[in-house]
Amino acid sequence: MPRFDVEQCGVVFVQNARDADILFVIGAIIKKAAPQIKRTYEEMQKPSFVVAVGSCACSGVLFKAGNNTLLGVDKIIPVDVYVPGCPPRPEAIILGIAKAVEKCP
Repeated sequence: MPRFDVEQCGVVFVQNARDADILFVIGAIIKKAAPQIKRTYEEMQKPSFVVAVGSCACSGVLFKAGNNTLLGVDKIIPVDVYVPGCPPRPEAIILGIAKAVEKCP
């Protein structure tokens, strides 16, 4: 089976937030991690885009009963693209990337 390389689609993963155009937020957001997520978003070059991947990042509804979990990443930073699902399908994640890239100038 051939290996799929995301760089074929023009996506390159970087380690530094200052070099990134798109921030992916995946999983439940705990209150203790919120300041780090906000700082990472503020360090990104502008224009920057946020993609919330999965039901936990989009709405946090699975952890609604917990008092330590935020109900969605949009409570701390603005979100441009939502990719729902638990877990989201690979096609949906690729579509979310495509929608975020379309917004890039």
